[in-house]
Amino acid sequence: MADSRADDVLRRQSQLEARRSTWEGHWSEIAERVLPRQQDFQAKRVGGEKLTEKLFDSTAPLALERFAAAMESMLTPRNQRWHELKPPEHLLSNPAVKQYCYDITSALFRARYAPTANFASQANENYMSLGAFGTGAIFVDDMLGRGLRYRAISLAEMFIAENHQGVVDTIHRRFEMTARQAYQKFGEDLPESIIKCLHGTGSDPERKFEFLHCVKPREDAEWSRLDYKGMPWASYYVSFEGRKLLRESGYRTLRYAVSRYVTAPRETYGRSPAMTVLATIKSANEKEKTFLRAGQLAAEPPVLLADDGSLGPFTMRPAALNYGTLAADGAPLARPYETGANLPITQEMLNGDREVINSAFLVTLFQILVDSPDMTATQAMLRAQEKGALLAPTMGRQQSEMLGPLIQAEIDILAHAGVLPPPPDELMHTELDTEIEYVSELSRAQRSDEGLGILRTFEQAGPLMQMDPEAALLFKGKVPEIIRTLGDINGMPSKLMNTPDEIEALKASEAQAAQVQQALAAAPVVAQAAKDMAAARAMTGNEEAPQVVSQAA
Repeated sequence: MADSRADDVLRRQSQLEARRSTWEGHWSEIAERVLPRQQDFQAKRVGGEKLTEKLFDSTAPLALERFAAAMESMLTPRNQRWHELKPPEHLLSNPAVKQYCYDITSALFRARYAPTANFASQANENYMSLGAFGTGAIFVDDMLGRGLRYRAISLAEMFIAENHQGVVDTIHRRFEMTARQAYQKFGEDLPESIIKCLHGTGSDPERKFEFLHCVKPREDAEWSRLDYKGMPWASYYVSFEGRKLLRESGYRTLRYAVSRYVTAPRETYGRSPAMTVLATIKSANEKEKTFLRAGQLAAEPPVLLADDGSLGPFTMRPAALNYGTLAADGAPLARPYETGANLPITQEMLNGDREVINSAFLVTLFQILVDSPDMTATQAMLRAQEKGALLAPTMGRQQSEMLGPLIQAEIDILAHAGVLPPPPDELMHTELDTEIEYVSELSRAQRSDEGLGILRTFEQAGPLMQMDPEAALLFKGKVPEIIRTLGDINGMPSKLMNTPDEIEALKASEAQAAQVQQALAAAPVVAQAAKDMAAARAMTGNEEAPQVVSQAA
């Protein structure tokens, strides 16, 4: 039975490899010029091999690094909470449920950015793959007793297939491990030929073997079962050596978060910014080679000599003395060759290519705010609005294809590990169907049009309210809410603004202080009135006067 399962998985792997073969030549061209360390699509690299033989212009590799940094800052900034969990609509006003969602979010971020989780570096690697090849994947694993562990999967190892809705639901990862590493993971279940590499004469524990991890929907799931056969996702580890099934298990949620930058019709793998400007990247490399050759010829030109043998050897070293290189009339007997190359024009053409490459990798878009630090708040918000509008399709896809499945897998792992806080009484007999609300820089950029609407409304309403003061009643009582909304759009920490309860407490405190102040202000008047009435009583002998004073006081 095990061999049959292994044969099925390996047969499917052959089919996926055949369908992906056309992409590999494309990816290899990009890797040579944009991401040299991943040049292993069509041939396996040897450790320490030179990888930049065809790279003359570094614009594309540098732009890719900036692209990955921009994606991280817009989607998953490591210095802030970039998403929240919201309860369903009918529980939004329940304080206990809101606090529970907040506690779950806090637990997610603690586990995600724990020192052993490795999320930030692997997310950056995934963004690099998206920018270069258009497809990336992150695998989130469960380390028993230690928490979450993330790994960015190289596209050279990954093979994918979609379901009828265009969602990636089948992932094959073809990877290598040494015999020692394989034994650490699978133990004695390995084929005999791998076990022999670990023991005895001539053993080679560092010899590498190929393995395959297949994750796909379980077609024969028995939903009543509580073991892996009742889980919706099947997992198989297969050894190419001996064609043996090493491990069969399952997942409650898909552990591979696969995302694409953009996709073309009838294509499974994504397309990238590097693919869009690949011709320009090649052109920039060729122009850089031409520029280098022209510059070298200008700095060290060939020397033209007469063919009569009368000129002896001479040196081209700086400050060298060469005797016998001038004719009797002072004419040089050797002359440098002038190529006539126009270096400024070559440099200008190269700069044009670099601008196109930077634009494709979004570098130009993110440079706007840096180049204009003296913008007003309204101008900065307008720039953010433009940036949000341009990035929304691209970044939105990463939220739905990468971050959404990733968060679901994290919640599943932490919930079954007992890390998440216990639910409140309101949820003891029901399942919480939370919504993911993204609150990263991208989300604020997309909401900038809302902030601009507020600012423009006040700007235009000012003269009108001077003409008709009653127009100010439109905003009466709403100003704190307006300020809170602007602060939220601009990313101001909510802890720096008072909550509604704190505002009410401040109002009560101020009212009490005003009453005390009024009493203190009135005290001298009352005292003087009492003194005057006492004096009047003494003069008139009227015993009822103090009572009047007392009643007045």
